[in-house]
Amino acid sequence: MEITWWGTAGFQIKTNRHVLLIDPYLSRNAAARPRQTLVPADISRADQIFVSHGHFDHIFDIPAIASKTGCSVHCCPVAANTLEQKGVAGDQIQKVMTDGYLAEIEDYRARAFFSQHVKFDRWLLLKTLARINYRIPRYLPLMKAYPVGQVLSWQFEIEDRIVQHFGSAGSTPEELDRLGRQKIDILFVPLQGHTRICDIAARYVRALKPRVVIPHHQDDFYPPISTYVDIRPFIKEVEHTCPGTEIRILPLNESMRI
Repeated sequence: MEITWWGTAGFQIKTNRHVLLIDPYLSRNAAARPRQTLVPADISRADQIFVSHGHFDHIFDIPAIASKTGCSVHCCPVAANTLEQKGVAGDQIQKVMTDGYLAEIEDYRARAFFSQHVKFDRWLLLKTLARINYRIPRYLPLMKAYPVGQVLSWQFEIEDRIVQHFGSAGSTPEELDRLGRQKIDILFVPLQGHTRICDIAARYVRALKPRVVIPHHQDDFYPPISTYVDIRPFIKEVEHTCPGTEIRILPLNESMRI
């Protein structure tokens, strides 16, 4: 399979026959780093989109991509309602109503598990409010227009490999224990939303023991709402406590075969 990181929690995965997207968000403001050169109009093919939750940095560009490609979108009902309001055709949306929802797509399978959003801690909220400052009226409508809904983690069976994606890092120990009962080959773990996010993300790796871990969402995708996360403590902790796990840092928009 071929994996490309598009920034934030967004990935493109190509199989032998299909192109699937996870949380495809490309739009940025001028201050974002790294700079995203792709725009939704550049996406010529997508067969399925899988959504972790309804925040703008996960679904904002789906209406444009879905309109151009005619793809199906798998998401929770709250995100589905937002997407329909933004122009996605109802017959393109597959609502995930149950924990363990399964989509079988010819050469791969995708299963959704109910998860949780990371809880923003007080120190992170204070720092974020200080950065936004007088610009709160400008950004508040954007955040309010995209409610989170039921958070989903997605597990894919592709080419005899298990790929596990989390769009946010609020999983309970019970959830991680449940998912860790089978071998995870590739783990996409988010590093955004908490001042101790490196410790939180390392806990995911210790619980799931993947063969490969790919960190994501550490980019400064929409300043001043976002900020860049230094993931070196995460790397150090994983190298120390999980020596059997390979860490792969994907450059933005560059493809990698696994």
